[in-house]
Amino acid sequence: MSMTQQAEPAVTRPPAPGPRATDGRTAQRPLVLRLLARPEVGVFLGAVAVFVFFLIAAPAVRQGSSMATVLYQSSTIGIMALPVALLMIGGEFDLSSGVAVVSSALTASMLSYQLSMNIWVGVVVALLVSLAIGAFNGWMVVRTGLPSFLVTLGTFLILQGVNLAVTKMITGNVATDDISNMDGFDQARALFASSFDIGGVQVKITVFYWLVFAALTTWILLRTKYGNWIFAVGGNKDSARAVGVPVKFTKITLFMGVGLGAWFIGMHQLFSFNTVQSGEGVGQELIYIAAAVIGGCLLTGGYGSAIGPVFGAFMFGMVNQGIVYAGWNPDWFKAFLGVMLLGAVLINLWVSRTATRR
Repeated sequence: MSMTQQAEPAVTRPPAPGPRATDGRTAQRPLVLRLLARPEVGVFLGAVAVFVFFLIAAPAVRQGSSMATVLYQSSTIGIMALPVALLMIGGEFDLSSGVAVVSSALTASMLSYQLSMNIWVGVVVALLVSLAIGAFNGWMVVRTGLPSFLVTLGTFLILQGVNLAVTKMITGNVATDDISNMDGFDQARALFASSFDIGGVQVKITVFYWLVFAALTTWILLRTKYGNWIFAVGGNKDSARAVGVPVKFTKITLFMGVGLGAWFIGMHQLFSFNTVQSGEGVGQELIYIAAAVIGGCLLTGGYGSAIGPVFGAFMFGMVNQGIVYAGWNPDWFKAFLGVMLLGAVLINLWVSRTATRR
């Protein structure tokens, strides 16, 4: 080769087609596994199974009025299950949520009736009281570092005693007086406890609120900075604090969210029945927590969704009313509840392992 002859530039040839090399970080799992790793998929399949089962076992469920009753029962659980689920994703519990509902209703009823005030005054004061209870729970948890289980158990016992003692002291009875003739009652009833007609079937307004609140909660979790804070503090609050997440603010406001839900359901109960039994609400907190757990929220926090508890609450309503429509002994409801809860915990355990598996 002549010294003056220049070598031709090397031509880079594209690699031969073939499977692209991947490592453990970039390998994509099958679509089925990715779907099953979603917190709401398992409970959705369970809700469909329960629905189909009772459609077959209880023909009365197929009627529009029966389904409206199922949805109503589900909505009264589901509205409270949403803030409870957010709190669980944030890594905390609230055992006082059931009696807090009754506390809110008692406050609005007795304040308005005993002082002969417009019912809306009682509604607003009840809202402030409910938010204050939530703020107290949250402040105690972040201030003392005690488990929220212990703090809210104490609040539960306090509210249970105060509800009964104050009601008997003021009214001389265990229930409040009828407020249906008070100023503002009709307007408040229309907002919190009215019904609307769909195809000749009366549907409670709580069903509409339930779906709206579920959409709002989903947006908060997935599209806002606050939603990122909830997942962060539930996953690891120390790491979240290290990257600038306001842990105390997030936890306190989550407890206040439960208080807001308790106020809303309390107002619904008050304006649905015109009076409130002071001893009610005990045990409901476990139903709300169970609906969230069945809906895919992990007991350890940091994982869950808002859609999952919607299906979890629907399963509760479907089983509760389905047993009645099937003509079975309603005592079996607790047994069904236990089976659903244990099954949900096992499914959630599998889901969490699937979600973290490479």
